[in-house]
Amino acid sequence: MSQAVAHETKNRKLTTPLDGMIIKIATRIGGSKAKEVERFIKFAFVGILGFVIDFGTVFTLQSTLLPPVNEVGENVVINVAIATTIGFILAVCNNFTWNRLWTYPDSRSYSIRRQLTQFAIVSVSGWTARTIWIATTFTFFGVLSTQAVQIIMADYNPSLLDQQKFGTMIAQFIGVIVVMVWNFLANRYWTYNDVE
Repeated sequence: MSQAVAHETKNRKLTTPLDGMIIKIATRIGGSKAKEVERFIKFAFVGILGFVIDFGTVFTLQSTLLPPVNEVGENVVINVAIATTIGFILAVCNNFTWNRLWTYPDSRSYSIRRQLTQFAIVSVSGWTARTIWIATTFTFFGVLSTQAVQIIMADYNPSLLDQQKFGTMIAQFIGVIVVMVWNFLANRYWTYNDVE
């Protein structure tokens, strides 16, 4: 392959049908920081896709192979941790790929290996905090959500399994929001700090 073709291929940007809308929004609300607003919006879209992958994986695993409660009604924290870890890993792989190709296509002064390592370090630190949060709060949120629904529907009485699954989803939702902010800032100013 000639150098001109290799250079053109290396600098090719991934485009999506959302790009025009994102650029208009970023320009309108971002002013002199429009490019940074555009990156944040793209990062958020990638995060939403990762969120769907993460939640879908956890929901599927808890409904099949890794229920949060065993046959005698005891919490199985290890199953919650494994399910959320698998969901997290799949989401991180998705997010790294989309962020490198779409959110930060102009970040190429560092090797993909270096950026993947940095992205993984940021993600693992977020995952650690998130997993501890979920494992320690899913039961609380399961009980709290049941009590909240029972205020409206007194006869609502979910199984312990359903209560704990719902508690896991609530704890995970809160954890995802906090970790998204951490991930954006850490990746923007460390992993992808070579973009202007």
